[in-house]
Amino acid sequence: MSLTVDTTRITAGRRYDTYLAMRSVQGGRTVYSTRVPLLDLDKILPVPDPAQPDPDNRKVDTRHAKAFGEYVTKHDSWVAPALLARDNGGCDFQPLDNSDDKVGYLEIPWSTGALGALSTIDGQHRILGTRLEMRRLSEEVAKAERDLTRARSADRSARIEAKLVELRAALTRLEHESIGLDIYVEPNSVLARQMFVDVADNAKGISTALRARFDGSKIANRTLDRVLDHALFKGRVDLEQDRMTRNNVNLIGAKHVADLTKAVAVGVGGRISKRREAELSEEAVVEGVHSFLDSITGAFTELADVAEGTLSPSDLRSRSLLGSVGMLRVLAGSFHALREKEIDEDDITAFLATLAPHMSAPVSESGIWRRTEARRDFEPEASAPIMRTQNLLHLVSTVTSWYPNAPQN
Repeated sequence: MSLTVDTTRITAGRRYDTYLAMRSVQGGRTVYSTRVPLLDLDKILPVPDPAQPDPDNRKVDTRHAKAFGEYVTKHDSWVAPALLARDNGGCDFQPLDNSDDKVGYLEIPWSTGALGALSTIDGQHRILGTRLEMRRLSEEVAKAERDLTRARSADRSARIEAKLVELRAALTRLEHESIGLDIYVEPNSVLARQMFVDVADNAKGISTALRARFDGSKIANRTLDRVLDHALFKGRVDLEQDRMTRNNVNLIGAKHVADLTKAVAVGVGGRISKRREAELSEEAVVEGVHSFLDSITGAFTELADVAEGTLSPSDLRSRSLLGSVGMLRVLAGSFHALREKEIDEDDITAFLATLAPHMSAPVSESGIWRRTEARRDFEPEASAPIMRTQNLLHLVSTVTSWYPNAPQN
C-alpha cells in the first residue's frame, strides 16, 4: 500500500506566516506592503509590555491602547493608518511571475522567539489594544457561557443569550478585520532607531481645532457648522489653530466654539456622557448657543460691534476681557446656570449688561474682578481669567451669585 502525503498541509514546526505583498523602495530601503488580519498581529509583531518598554521605542500607555481596541469594537467603520515595522533581514520575498519583482509572497517569521522577527517602528498602541480587546471579548464570551449554564430564570437566560449573540458577533467581526503593515528592511540597528525618531519628528498631530471640525462623534462638533452661522462668529472663527494670539484676525477658534457649545448645553465643567449625547437634540443645542450669542451681543456693545464688523477681534482683545476665550466660557457657563434656574433669557441679557462696565482689560486692583471672590480667578493686570477648570467653575459660581445686578466699582 502506498500513501501520498500533501506536505503543504502540514504546518507543524512552521514558524512563519505568508502574505501577499507589494515590494517598493522608500528612502533607499526595500519596503514590503501588505494587509494583516488583526488576529495575526501578536504572532508576527512583538506585543509591547507597558512594564518593560522597548529601548528603541516609547513607553506604551495601556489606557491609550485599550481605548483603541474599544474604538475598533464600537465602530464598524473604524479607520487606522498602516503599522510600520522594521525587518532586519528575516523576511523572505518570493516574487510572482510577470510581476516585475514588485508583487509576491512574503514570509514573515513569528515574533515568539523566531530569528528575524519584526520590530515595531509605529503602532505599538494599535498592536496592544487589539490584543487586549480580543482577550476581553473572549473572556466575556466564556463568562457569559458559564453564566448561562447557571441561570435559573427564563428572563435571565434570555438576557445572557442576547449578550452572547452581541459578544460573539463583535468577536467574529474583529476576526475578519485587517490592518495595513509596511515593513522596512533595515539590518542596521542604529539606522533603525533613527527611523523611529524620524517618524516621530515628522508626524503632524491633529489640532484640537481640526478635531472639532471633523470628529462627528461629539454633538459639540457635529453642530459646529450651524453654530458658525451666527453673526458674531461668521467669518471670525479660526478653523486650524487652537490658540488665539493677540494679533489673530479671528475672534475664536473652532475648538473654543465647541467648548462654548458644551458650556451652554451642560455647563463649564459638565461632561456630555454617551447617554446624554444620545438624548441631546442637535437643533436644541444650536438654538441654545445662538440664544447665548444673541444674549451677549445684546448685553455688550463691543461684541455687537464685532458682529457688525465695526470692531476687529484683535482690537477687542487689546482692550476688553470679552476678547478672551476664558471670559466667553465663563459667560456661557453663567448663561447655562441661570437658564437652569428658569430665569428668562431677556432677564439674563439684562443682568449680563450690568457686567459691561467691568470688562475693561487689563483688570484693575479696584475693580470687581480683584476685590471680590473673583480675585482668586484673575492674576493681577490680567486680560483673561485663569483657564483652569476649577477657576472657571468658581468664576461662574461667583458671577451667577451676583444676579440680578453686578457689584458697583
